[in-house]
Amino acid sequence: MNSVGKLVQMANDIARNLEAMHLPDPAKATADHIARFWDPRMRAMIFERVGTAGDEGLLPTAVNGIRLLRDRGAPAPQTRATEFNAVDEVGHSDAG
Repeated sequence: MNSVGKLVQMANDIARNLEAMHLPDPAKATADHIARFWDPRMRAMIFERVGTAGDEGLLPTAVNGIRLLRDRGAPAPQTRATEFNAVDEVGHSDAG
């Protein structure tokens, strides 16, 4: 699988997981996750993929999240996993 194909798979996995959480707007949560955890080069590649190849291979939630991020920028945190702590603060991100 090429790197763009891997990004498509990752975006779909993120979208599926966030859909399963029954969030009010899983596409917005997908955009939030990609904005906070993906390297800028990864985001650029998926934006180009959606811009040139359309949504082929991507779940609707993934496509909507990617387009939202590309066109409007990162939304406010949608899950506690993307609410980061200040130094020495605990209780927000699932990483700390």
